[in-house]
Amino acid sequence: MHVGDQPLVSTIKEKCRMCYTCVRECPAKAIQVSGGQAQVLSERCIGCGNCIRVCAMKAKLVYDSTVKVRGLLAGGKPVAALIAPSYPAEFAELPAERLVGALRRLGFASVHEVSFGADLVAREYARLLAATDDRYIATTCPAVVAYVEKYVPELASALCPVVSPMIATARVVRALRGSGVSVVFVGPCVAKKGEAESAEFRGEIEAVLTFRELRGMFESAGVDVEKAEEVQFDPPRGGAGGLFPVSRGLLQAAGLTEDLMRGDLVVADEQGGMWRTIREFQKDPGEVRLLEVLSCHGCVMGPGFTQEETVFTRQRRVARNLQRQLASVDPHTHARDLKRWRKVVLGRGFQAADQRLDQPSEDEMKGILLRMGKQGPQDELNCGACGYLTCRDHSAAVFRRLAEPEMCLPFTIEQLRTTVSKLEQSHEDLSVAREALTQSERLASMGQIAAGIAHEVNNPLGVVLIYANLLLERIDGRDDFRSDLSAIAEHADRCKKIVAGLLNFARQNKVFRQSVDVRDLVAKSVTAARLRPFVRVRTSLELVQPVIEADPDQMIQVLCNLFSNADAAMPEGGCLSVRILGSEEDVTFEVSDTGVGIAPQNLRKVFEPFFTTKQVGKGTGLGLAVAHGIVKMHGGRIEVRSNADPAAGPTGTTFKVTVPRGEDSGEALALERGEEAGRLA
Repeated sequence: MHVGDQPLVSTIKEKCRMCYTCVRECPAKAIQVSGGQAQVLSERCIGCGNCIRVCAMKAKLVYDSTVKVRGLLAGGKPVAALIAPSYPAEFAELPAERLVGALRRLGFASVHEVSFGADLVAREYARLLAATDDRYIATTCPAVVAYVEKYVPELASALCPVVSPMIATARVVRALRGSGVSVVFVGPCVAKKGEAESAEFRGEIEAVLTFRELRGMFESAGVDVEKAEEVQFDPPRGGAGGLFPVSRGLLQAAGLTEDLMRGDLVVADEQGGMWRTIREFQKDPGEVRLLEVLSCHGCVMGPGFTQEETVFTRQRRVARNLQRQLASVDPHTHARDLKRWRKVVLGRGFQAADQRLDQPSEDEMKGILLRMGKQGPQDELNCGACGYLTCRDHSAAVFRRLAEPEMCLPFTIEQLRTTVSKLEQSHEDLSVAREALTQSERLASMGQIAAGIAHEVNNPLGVVLIYANLLLERIDGRDDFRSDLSAIAEHADRCKKIVAGLLNFARQNKVFRQSVDVRDLVAKSVTAARLRPFVRVRTSLELVQPVIEADPDQMIQVLCNLFSNADAAMPEGGCLSVRILGSEEDVTFEVSDTGVGIAPQNLRKVFEPFFTTKQVGKGTGLGLAVAHGIVKMHGGRIEVRSNADPAAGPTGTTFKVTVPRGEDSGEALALERGEEAGRLA
């Protein structure tokens, strides 16, 4: 719906929080969600106001008519106010006469009761039902009329051809006041703004104010409604038509009795159910002669009210006010007025404006459901969180570009879980990379220092070792000197080994890759490590192709260091397990022992140069640092896990060395698998 060139209802994007409540409550599904924003599609909107009523963030904005009304009041023409019969539900603190006085203070030349127009309309309904056997849908509610015209156009011919009480009253007022009068309707209904702008009635109502807008005008004009002068409504006065805003009020005003046995008069005013009732009426009207449908559970619950109250409270206020009014209105005068205005034109026409959209094919529906992670019916939860009753309804809305797949809450939660999982993995990878980079920088710095020290110390150390051995050869019979010289030679030799380790650690070695069998690597490493007899060795080969491209000497050095450390960690004996696993891309050596384990505070230090938990003289602390460098030069990785607490389970340490196979080994593996497949064939 539009008012002029402006949409009747629009969305304040800054306030919209993507709760989809408006989507759920819109009977016309006139809400399009795009880019996470809910926007009302004016051509599909029926003006029911459900979206306005249910939006907790107040993100729906109704076209403001106050500017136009102020312009009318400031002009030279008289302006008449038509007050909807639901006004007692809004202005409960005021007697009717004081409300009229406040409207006069605003500048209205006359104030009229729409309940009189409702009396004329009720009489016309009674006449039609008595004169014909046709079946009708009541047309007092403009939102219902718009719904039928747009979404059940086949029922347009069943719409009762009678104007609403607003239009009927406007025609009476214009006949009374002449064509120079401007007419403004005041009520709780948003759809009335659209009705006044429709092609059928354009020019009969200049503007429509909601009760909320009227209160705003009182406040901005400084009109204290409670202190306004008491003034009577301008004639003609209304009668039983004052019941129109209440469910079944039309029937009572028209003198129609609802007989549940006959079922010829049906009332539908429950939110949601009334739209289904219209469609059921389309399929099978049965004995129904008149279907009264009110969009807002009665006009007393329209979106233009300012206070949140129950339907019972508002209906009671309307009923009590009508009782007082009927007691003050002369029935003879009222009957004379009805007779006087019986020739006012109350007929109207309707025009289908089909807004129904294409239904997706089953294949298109399945494709959209798959995009939302719904592989089958068991995944269609129909939770309604998206604003649609079923997952298939949501899929159809996605097909029609009214909705987005992300509106599906389970789908979005699953996507968030996947994203969180990926972020956690990424965070873990970054942490590992950061540690590796820190370790590499530390090792590089220490390597430069170590290289300088080693070169400076190596030459004088060689001199000490040579002269110590020469003196040992020349001394004869001097055991006291021999013992001292042997100690010098022994410790100088140890220093030489440490310097050699420093050079190995610091040297930028090249990797001379060649095809090598991992079984030979393990066997040679066990021999070189010289394990003690009470250490058992268990080897497990769990790969198809044992050949890799690597530097055999360097890989033996890595494994030998790991085996030697495992042997030292099991002083009372134990089991050394070597497990070899592989894939098409790489090979992994898992070296495990049943030793004492490594304390948690030492795990991060095991690859640092000179760090060792062995006794003084038992180790240099360079073995794992060298092994780390060799593995990195092979493009692999080395990891460690350990348990040193017997209370937490069996103690022991596992080193995991993973190196890439290399191109030739990958081709060999593929060739071997091809030959094996050929043999099986």
